[in-house]
Amino acid sequence: MTIFIRNIKELIQVEKAPRTMVKGADMAMLPTIKNAFLFIEDGKITGFGTMAEFAQGEFLKKANHPGVIEIDATGKMVFPSFCDSHTHIVYAGSREIEYNDKIRGLSYEEIARRGGGILNSAKRLQEASERELIEQAMVRLEEIKMLGTGAVEIKSGYGLTTESELKMLRVVRRLKEFSPITIKATFLGAHAIPAEYKRDQGAYVDLVINEMIPAVAGEELADFIDVFCDKGFFTEEETDRILMAGVKHGLQPKIHANELAFSGGIQVGVKYGALSVDHLEFTGEEEIRALLDSHTMPTLLPGAAFFLGMEQPPARKMIDAGLPLALASDYNPGSSPSGNMQLIMSMGSILLRMLPEEVINAVTINGAYAMGVQESLGSIAVGKKANLFITKRVPTYSFLPYAYGSNKVETVIIEGKIQ
Repeated sequence: MTIFIRNIKELIQVEKAPRTMVKGADMAMLPTIKNAFLFIEDGKITGFGTMAEFAQGEFLKKANHPGVIEIDATGKMVFPSFCDSHTHIVYAGSREIEYNDKIRGLSYEEIARRGGGILNSAKRLQEASERELIEQAMVRLEEIKMLGTGAVEIKSGYGLTTESELKMLRVVRRLKEFSPITIKATFLGAHAIPAEYKRDQGAYVDLVINEMIPAVAGEELADFIDVFCDKGFFTEEETDRILMAGVKHGLQPKIHANELAFSGGIQVGVKYGALSVDHLEFTGEEEIRALLDSHTMPTLLPGAAFFLGMEQPPARKMIDAGLPLALASDYNPGSSPSGNMQLIMSMGSILLRMLPEEVINAVTINGAYAMGVQESLGSIAVGKKANLFITKRVPTYSFLPYAYGSNKVETVIIEGKIQ
């Protein structure tokens, strides 16, 4: 299939020489082309530029070939699809009952101690069939796709038994077959401590290391390994052991860190070359220094802190120190029940005080880096996958984070196909 998009009001996040990430002051820079065209062939971006260049170049002849699908984007913009690098969208049912507890003032930790939270989702998931989980997850994937997401990372972690963790990851593998969205899988067996191990947390850590990780690696079910290193969950030492075992089995580390306290999780993640460390509500000078000396992407999840009523991470301080930032949805039933990356962009600007250019970089090129797909996604570049969307008529690209609550996406293209 060949698609020719013409008269684009502004083509966003263009690259002649692809970058891996954007950091520090450069996050406020956003390369665009006004009055542009874009050519897509066989699922890839093959050319772009100004309409004046189109009128004089090789693509003028190509556009007249039979079978070319032509789209007039007058007054509209074209963006690379969002890359959502942190989600938990394979789950069984919602948890709005806990929502009422939150409204009454119970904290995340208090709900977890009462058997709610992750343990509640684990019980439901253990009882659900793979088919039920696939059907529910496909609805969520379709929803986020039409809101502009073209790549998503999906974690396990609601199984908490070897059998159920494998079930979750097998579901993710099936989702890769059914959905056109690019999907990465993460093993998160160390998401919480099952009730039966509350008096012997070390035994559960041993189970993750000695049984779960070899089984996951043996079936090649995951790209990454993750640990919830935080107050009330897994310690620095336990995280160190789990990541070491994961690395030995070929799983690249990612980390849930510093959501609830200064946990040391950021430093452990950096030690093991984590692709990303995520949440980061508690981030100080020591953590920033560790990240500055690394290739780890700090990933903020403003939807979770918003939903839980927690203090947001110090995004401005981190950018001003020279760090890159990615933003992700943390789509899950307990602390962030939305995968709307347009809303996450708005939260990035409203709550984290990030400029529109910064949030766009955070949900595209930096999000792609945080899930290891920066070579093929995250920007408009020749040779990259044609995962992109065309907006409705909008005045400027700043309108996307500004107009929170409405869907600004009109047309979605994934791997060169109109959805």
